[in-house]
Amino acid sequence: IGHPEIFPLLLTAKTQEIFNCQPDEDVTEEIFFKCIKKEDIIQDLKTRAKTSDFHPLKKVILEYPGEELLLVFDPDFQYGQNFYIVASEEAKENLLKSFATAQEREETEEENREETLEVHKPWVSLGSEKEVEEESVKERDTKIKYKISRVRRKFGAPITFTDRNASDEKDSYAECTAYKDDTFSIKILERDVGVQIVPKLRETSTQTKWTYPKNASTQYCPRQLSDEAKAENLSSEMLKQFLTAVHVRMEIALQQNEIMNVFFDDWKALAEDQEEDKPDVYLKAYQSFTDVQYLKNRTISCVRWHPTIYGIIALSAREQPLHEEQVNISNKSLLHQSVILLLSFFDPICLQLVLKAPEDIYCFQFSPSDPNIIAGGCVDGQVVLWDISKHEEKLLSAKPVADEIIDLSEDEPRAAEPSPMQFQQSSTEPPLVRHCAASSIPYSHTRTATDVHWLPCNSEDNQKGGTSENRDENYLQLVTCSPDCSILFWDIPSIEHREQFLFEKIKQEKRSHMPLDVPDADEELDLSWKPLIKINLRERDANTEYGPTRIILRELQYHYKPPGKAKSLSALRTPIKEKPYTEMSASSSKNLEVLENISTDFFVGNEDGEVVYFKWKKKIDTHSAKPHSQKYALHTETINTLQKSPFFKDIFLSIGGQKFAIWKEGLTNGPILQSSCSAGRYTAGQWSLTRPGVFFIGRDNGNIDIWDLLKKTHEPSHFQNISKSIITFISPSSASAEQHFLAVSDNLGVLHILEICHTLCHPSSNE
Repeated sequence: IGHPEIFPLLLTAKTQEIFNCQPDEDVTEEIFFKCIKKEDIIQDLKTRAKTSDFHPLKKVILEYPGEELLLVFDPDFQYGQNFYIVASEEAKENLLKSFATAQEREETEEENREETLEVHKPWVSLGSEKEVEEESVKERDTKIKYKISRVRRKFGAPITFTDRNASDEKDSYAECTAYKDDTFSIKILERDVGVQIVPKLRETSTQTKWTYPKNASTQYCPRQLSDEAKAENLSSEMLKQFLTAVHVRMEIALQQNEIMNVFFDDWKALAEDQEEDKPDVYLKAYQSFTDVQYLKNRTISCVRWHPTIYGIIALSAREQPLHEEQVNISNKSLLHQSVILLLSFFDPICLQLVLKAPEDIYCFQFSPSDPNIIAGGCVDGQVVLWDISKHEEKLLSAKPVADEIIDLSEDEPRAAEPSPMQFQQSSTEPPLVRHCAASSIPYSHTRTATDVHWLPCNSEDNQKGGTSENRDENYLQLVTCSPDCSILFWDIPSIEHREQFLFEKIKQEKRSHMPLDVPDADEELDLSWKPLIKINLRERDANTEYGPTRIILRELQYHYKPPGKAKSLSALRTPIKEKPYTEMSASSSKNLEVLENISTDFFVGNEDGEVVYFKWKKKIDTHSAKPHSQKYALHTETINTLQKSPFFKDIFLSIGGQKFAIWKEGLTNGPILQSSCSAGRYTAGQWSLTRPGVFFIGRDNGNIDIWDLLKKTHEPSHFQNISKSIITFISPSSASAEQHFLAVSDNLGVLHILEICHTLCHPSSNE
């Protein structure tokens, strides 16, 4: 309104770039106009037609008489758009003149401002310097000096202090009130920051060019010389010169081949363990065992491989501990039977044998001299024996399906060997084997028997060459320990004693009409199996108790021979009030002779996480003898593993709580290697049977840590998850030179059989 020659126009970024009129670059608030040729605008109208920003003003542009139009930048949108066109020559000239006049006026004002600044007024004092001088600090008074002296003879004289009531005199005490120091009050500024990471996606495609297969064949024939050519080459002078030149070198090469192996790889022998294509460390899942009847809602407490029969493995189960403590035995559910289960690789669905026990079995061991004898420790402290010799044929018959195939003809090829997961099916119920001996409860452990070991047995008759067994001698063949601070040594009852025990037990079951599947008690039977020696680990002077949970002893090559003749079966049934064993901490040892040539050193791990070294020996002429002990407090929880290395007799491993340690006998300053505290708990462990520097440790999160001391000593070289529950026991086995297994049990009643890889089975040179 009032300016009919002005036409507002909206120019897009594309048009601004074409005509070089971009804001803040080509046109600004100071230089806000630009002259554009009419021909360029007409050419843009022809090129972009209706898409051109000048199309709404096409008629005005075509009727404009001049050659250049004035385009003005309007940043304040005074006329409604970012640009406007002046469509009159007169208005164009007036606008250009007003811009030139304004520019000259600004230049004149700037020059006047500069001339004004060049004129300086002289400084006139108004008395401020006197005020500054008066406010300055100057020392005017003379300082007073004090000198304090004292007679030299009073130096070092005794001083006597007296007490005075502060309320008697005013201002006789100084109060130091607390105040807030702002120096240490730091304000922390918090702000919420969110970060979102978006992956970059990229679409790609490939196309493989298909080539049609073609059949092709190649045939070649050897190139042979004629007889004349052969004779000519053999008689040629060039061949003679060649043979003369290489004769000496060929002799030297043949001699070297006879002296040394030229194909020997020195680099491979130098660094055997650093092969680039070495296989990874892993544990391959082989099989898993469980049983709904016997293992449901129970934890596997012990796992042992049969020493001689391949594929047979035994396990025991007990009630799941409540808050890491054994539940009360009297509250044990009658729905579960206390058994040891024997399973086979080749028939994992059906059990091979079920060994019945009076109470839950915490630990057990096969006899190394007679694998048909099994000794176990119960949760109530009893020691139990089983004899499975009558069922040995059944265990031997549990073979793969391929072993049962009969060849109809010798010319026919044999069937291929099946995979490890192909088994024969069996529908028969497993035999139930009763225990053939159980210790007397008053002379057993008062708490859970936590560890059991077989000891070597060398009788005099066998050393002299005889083959008959002399039962006149009681041999120390079994040792057990318990947290009740006792270690018991046992002999093995005779065959007649075991048969009489079974006869009395069956007769009692028939008399009471008690079903065989219901757990029974043995209180009414006169078991008459008592320990020969008892070691008491309770120090009465220091009021210290060592409750052993694990024990390791040296190899014991001896036999125990009490005076007098052998006892009869009736004499074996002594009253319960008698004590046929000798406590090593007692003051009398009249019934038994002193043991000679015995290794009396042993180590135990107790409930407090201590590894204790004991050396005991009863002397004849004194009554004050007591075991010598030395303890090492390293672990924070109960020791669950104390095992000797299968390669070194003086090296053993201890595991408990969040640490493990490797010890060496004879070193009294502690372990030779101990781990740092782990995030979780170590619950089980075992040495490798084939590599001295490898051992396996189970954790409470279901992982198996594989430690290879040749690679790393500060952390496991590999770990692998096996179960969702706690690992309760680990037992390795060497089935053959190329096949090695690791049995791992968990708290859910599942037994995992893992195949150990080649790297963990074959030791390196000089390991």
